[in-house]
Amino acid sequence: MKVYINQNETEVPEGITVKEWLDRQQIAAEGTAIAIDNKLVPKSEWSNRTLADGDKITLIRATFGG
Repeated sequence: MKVYINQNETEVPEGITVKEWLDRQQIAAEGTAIAIDNKLVPKSEWSNRTLADGDKITLIRATFGG
């Protein structure tokens, strides 16, 4: 199915959760925020929140340094 991650169309398997997708992309939870359809998804819900066809996901990662 297709979702949009930071406005880029991406194919993901049906039934995948936010947590599973992040793990597959090797994205650490620390310093990461996720919003789906402009609604923040708390980290406590990542393991239960299943992605749906057409979801618009905003992935924000904190960067460190100067």
